[in-house]
Amino acid sequence: MSTERRPPSGERAERKRAAIVQTARRVFLREGFGVGMEQIAAEAGVSKVTVYNHYGRKEDLFTAVIGDALEEALADAQSRTEECLRSGNDLEAVLVETARAWIRGMATPEFLALRTLVGAELRRFPELGQAWKVNGPGRSRSIMAALLRREVDRGVLAIGNIDLAITQLYSLVLYPHFAHSTYDDAIDQATTDQLITEGVAMFLNHYRTAREAQ
Repeated sequence: MSTERRPPSGERAERKRAAIVQTARRVFLREGFGVGMEQIAAEAGVSKVTVYNHYGRKEDLFTAVIGDALEEALADAQSRTEECLRSGNDLEAVLVETARAWIRGMATPEFLALRTLVGAELRRFPELGQAWKVNGPGRSRSIMAALLRREVDRGVLAIGNIDLAITQLYSLVLYPHFAHSTYDDAIDQATTDQLITEGVAMFLNHYRTAREAQ
């Protein structure tokens, strides 16, 4: 007989799970990872047993918080990039709009604080890094990679290493926000806009084929 734990299912259980995850995100950000499951349960309005029925360990709950936050942060950007894959929209405009969606989702104070919390817990809970990668950059990278490969196949771009190119694009438009957050600073809107428009232009100027650059 299997002893594998099965979390509750059904619409009521899903509502409780959503409430637990949303509350846990707020409490983790306020108190840190050392907060007890009892406090999370109390603030979510459920029993500690209910929390453990859904998430057997605090690490499992924290991983769910990460997944939920990344889904929320990246949904807009993924939708924009997927739309481009289905259409013939101007590539530069699409990359600019996608970058704006990255910033809207991943440069918020709450998201940056969660990222910092994950980084602080990586040594004792290394699985968090993989959860962050799979639920965030890993998923969005695949969509961006499909877009760039299409433009390579069309002869618009000449990219030898798609993964490297995506990292370079992130570095131009998004990573400055991560760097500034490490010393509790925020990039103003005018600089953000400049990083996006000029960063995308630099990216395309580097990777456009000679035919497209003419």
